[in-house]
Amino acid sequence: MRLFLLPVSTRRTFMYAQRLHVTTSPSDRSYVDRGAAWAAKKWAEWEKKESGWQRKVVDYGNHAFRRIPYEEWGLKSVPPLSARRRDDELRGKEKVELVFPPSAIALEKAEQLALRLATERQGLHKQKMLWCFVGMPITIPFALVPIIPNLPFFYLVYRAWSHWKAISGGKHIQWLVENKLLQPSPSKILDKLYSSKDPAAAEASGREELLLTQQQVRTFSEALDVPALEIELERAIWQVEKAVADKDHGKAAASTTKKSDSEESQDKQQPTGQDKEKKQ
Repeated sequence: MRLFLLPVSTRRTFMYAQRLHVTTSPSDRSYVDRGAAWAAKKWAEWEKKESGWQRKVVDYGNHAFRRIPYEEWGLKSVPPLSARRRDDELRGKEKVELVFPPSAIALEKAEQLALRLATERQGLHKQKMLWCFVGMPITIPFALVPIIPNLPFFYLVYRAWSHWKAISGGKHIQWLVENKLLQPSPSKILDKLYSSKDPAAAEASGREELLLTQQQVRTFSEALDVPALEIELERAIWQVEKAVADKDHGKAAASTTKKSDSEESQDKQQPTGQDKEKKQ
């Protein structure tokens, strides 16, 4: 497995796992993985439809997927820690590289950054997974609607599975760090890709700045030879762009309000013409 740390902005990093030499046959997959594969196949079939309720479900679903935090997608890319994988990694049969741009992430900080990204959202995923289980029985009456499947129920099932995958991926990385099994691998390719913007200079500006743009996504995925990374990076950059823009807008609005309040306070303190006449 190869674990990538890709800074999207000066304060946010996207973590993605690339599985190498995957030879698992369908019969060796768990029931959960088989169910996920079946759902993905069915979703792909619906995407090919030009109209109908399936097409509408796909359109709304893709819109919702785009808003699932990129951190969750990243953790989901990390396979769960099975007994077989644990044994292979302990014996050194399966090496785990930690790939990152040294110009943006210091060698001595890379492993701790991976650990932080793996653990900082664990509580949130557990809480939301629990709420999905609580909500499932409430959606049962929707099954009485003819023709259309119980979409709210299936959505909650998917979200519960998604949170479970993120939790499992995070625990896998945490286990790798605790057992010193991550092999830091500074990448000259990534350094070259990030050369258009100096992360240190951007950080020195004091405000969060983007280090990646949508125009660079395909270049990254092709240079790293990870086609699946393209859609993941597009989503991550879009979310970070929106978050940074919202933050800047909020600061601008707060600054305007503060300035307005200050001017209003000064106007109140300034004596009027009538006040001056009374004093005379």
